[in-house]
Amino acid sequence: MFQTMSCDDKNYNIYNQYGNNLMSPVGPIGIIPLIGSAEFSSKVNSFLVQRRTEYMELRPEVNEIYPGFMRQDYRIQVSNVRFSSGEGKAVINNTVRGHDIFIISDVMNYSCTYKMHGLINHMSPDDHYQDLKRVILAISGKARRINVIMPFLYESRQHKRNARESLDCAHMLEELYSLGINNVITFDAHDDRVANAVPTSGFESIPSAYQIIKALFKTTPDLNVKDGKLMVVSPDEGGISRAMYYASMLGVPLGTFYKRRDYTKVIDGRNPIMAHEFLGDTVEGMDIIVVDDMISSGDSILDIARELKGRKANRIFCATTFGLFTEGLDQFNKAYEQGLISRVFACNLIYRRPELLEASWFVDVDASKFVALLIDAINHDASLSTLMDPTVKIRSLLEKINK
Repeated sequence: MFQTMSCDDKNYNIYNQYGNNLMSPVGPIGIIPLIGSAEFSSKVNSFLVQRRTEYMELRPEVNEIYPGFMRQDYRIQVSNVRFSSGEGKAVINNTVRGHDIFIISDVMNYSCTYKMHGLINHMSPDDHYQDLKRVILAISGKARRINVIMPFLYESRQHKRNARESLDCAHMLEELYSLGINNVITFDAHDDRVANAVPTSGFESIPSAYQIIKALFKTTPDLNVKDGKLMVVSPDEGGISRAMYYASMLGVPLGTFYKRRDYTKVIDGRNPIMAHEFLGDTVEGMDIIVVDDMISSGDSILDIARELKGRKANRIFCATTFGLFTEGLDQFNKAYEQGLISRVFACNLIYRRPELLEASWFVDVDASKFVALLIDAINHDASLSTLMDPTVKIRSLLEKINK
């Protein structure tokens, strides 16, 4: 049987302690990169080829036992055609019959464009979601199984109902499963309790903590964990559990901000924030890791950085799964020049604009190898428990750093 996880990215065993019998794959893997996820899917494909090449070195007959197990390219190309009216359709360019399909959809890639009535339109999350449904409709009934890898969960910030309003994320999950998919894989969902909308279906929210912590120590070797000079801070009460995990694994104190809002006003559908109030020990002279699931405009993160600097904090690092930067990079460039922030860490799971990748304060965290491991494990119907829980890997990493 295949072991589904490694404690170290470079040293994982192909076979587990029970023997060397190959666990049957569900079917040949087919990776369908939707518009906007081609670059990331290419990296995932490369790591998957690398992993299965290692299988073949131990078991060269495996491709005869399971045809299609080893290929140099697992991607299946689709065409998401757009008519001049703005309508569209999906066309599958290769066979998917009998395949275990993995559709990778980056709903946040606004760099994709299409023409409508002669005008250039940038694709919104709604456009990407419609393309995803078209592809599912095109392959339904032919593929052995359909899995959707949607790193940024569509409408994940509209996950609960506070007033008379739509419940978009929950409806999206119900709709996808009604179309015949089998699994949804996402990363650091804004609130993973949205899985309650589809309680009998496969839904996994994967943490990116290990990848971010590994990149943090790689780029900041002088980070002091032992001497009480490091603190993890949550930017709000909603992310306290995520920050608590980081603090517990690193063995450092935890602090949190809460947002004091003006509930007499509603601006852009929300009550405006009046101030960020801090709960925790003194931060004077300490390095701070601010942990969140996403940076949208970045206003809150920078407000928190100013508050922490006002309390005489040392370096401030921002660790987030998704860096959207919807209002541009100017305010972050200024904050870096002023010494408010030292680094911002975000994963390559979604589109990052070129100027962001070139910014001296930004660290691009590569999660493509991890996604390849997920695809390989799911294809064998193997347990994802160790893949989803990064605790063992983080402990192993910290032991090496401490030595």
